Amino acid sequence: MKTRQKNGLAVIAALIFMNCPSSSFAQYQPNWDSLDKRETPQWWKDAKFGIFIHWGVYSVPAYAPVHEVEGVYEKYAEHYANRLLSKNKLFMAHHEKYYGPDFKYEDFVPMFKAEYFNPDQWTDLFERAGAKYVVLTSKHHDGFALWPSKESNGYNSAALGPKRDLAGELTAAVRKKGLHMGFYYSLLEWDRPLYSAATLEQWVDTHMIPQMKDLVNRYKPEIIFSDGEWDYPSKDLKSESFLAWLYNESPVKETVVVNDRWGKETRSKHGDYYTTEYDLVHDEKGIGDKRSHPWEESRGIGTSYGYNQFETAEDYFSSKQLIDLLIDKVSNGGNLLLNVGPQANGLIPVVMQERLLDMGKWLKVNGEAIYGTQAWAGASAAAGNEIAFTQKGDTLFALLKKWPANGFYIDGLKKVGRVSLLGSKVKVKQNLKGTRLHVELAAADFARLPSQEAWVFQIEAFQDAK
Repeated sequence: MKTRQKNGLAVIAALIFMNCPSSSFAQYQPNWDSLDKRETPQWWKDAKFGIFIHWGVYSVPAYAPVHEVEGVYEKYAEHYANRLLSKNKLFMAHHEKYYGPDFKYEDFVPMFKAEYFNPDQWTDLFERAGAKYVVLTSKHHDGFALWPSKESNGYNSAALGPKRDLAGELTAAVRKKGLHMGFYYSLLEWDRPLYSAATLEQWVDTHMIPQMKDLVNRYKPEIIFSDGEWDYPSKDLKSESFLAWLYNESPVKETVVVNDRWGKETRSKHGDYYTTEYDLVHDEKGIGDKRSHPWEESRGIGTSYGYNQFETAEDYFSSKQLIDLLIDKVSNGGNLLLNVGPQANGLIPVVMQERLLDMGKWLKVNGEAIYGTQAWAGASAAAGNEIAFTQKGDTLFALLKKWPANGFYIDGLKKVGRVSLLGSKVKVKQNLKGTRLHVELAAADFARLPSQEAWVFQIEAFQDAK
């Protein structure tokens, strides 16, 4: 009798479950109060360094004025289409001179051939650079998709131009290397009739959300870097509903990480991580302490995200500057998403390759102080701005961007174990007096040290003075 009763209750419970909306049992509800309770997946917080890729039709003209001209500075080459739509005088002058007044942006599509694109070569470069994740622009604001998206109505790389599933090919190559794959996706599209206040709901329901879900179901990305959120609030874009689906039902619900660009009010307020670009913060208060919530800085090696053939050597960060940039971001608790802009033919410019390989060489020696670390709470009072710090358990790393010819001091330490220079057997002298640690090296041949751009001292078994 008890068995029958239990079976009957089980059947009733199953029927109730089947007839209730799935959201009733969902872990995350479609509102920010619920979504913001999700813990950012640890893999992303540990990865620290990723590669951003802006590549598309805009890679054909590959133009933006590198410097300010007559008070106008429009440095992003990937905005070429919109600069024509808005009649920007610098872009219009360039376009009419080299392509003629009747040449439309869409006429560049057949010229975007990607004929030399080799995804295995790309991912080999990214792995050698020390990157742990890759984020490709699946669709920028011009609406051209790099995969066979049904919602693009044939305006994609599988039907036109390269006639290849660029997103799919790169995803497969990235995963072969054991790296994490992600996509940038623009919520808006310039010059698309449905993207307007009058028809926004139709845009969201029939284009934007189905297209994003297709991207997720098809390729299972572990990062979604949304953008183009500034025109409408997240309620109108139905971002909360999409993210609830992503976190509860999607094939990447356990591992996916999303940024903070989901509506004009969301930057530095919602999302698994907050974003800055070229050190620009898009809200009045900024991202605060930078240690209270995961965050990421993105920027190009040069002045643009999309390839700009008019940039010169002076417009590119040197390898030293990029390594210093990585140190700055990670020691402040952030990640660095460094952008490369491939040419329309699929080749990554040699200067970008060189910079990435130099970063990889440095990380091969000093990566222990980058990957899987966190910001050290005692850094602000320890040594001013001369030294950056990261921490991993009871190991403290002191990252020096300038060689300490006469040694250096770290304040705020109660106890320290062995101090060593990463990648070197050179003898390190250490002396803890009170709460101040003095570190210096015995005589060493500077040219034979493992790094020439920045140096990392590992301090084992340390304890804060507080």
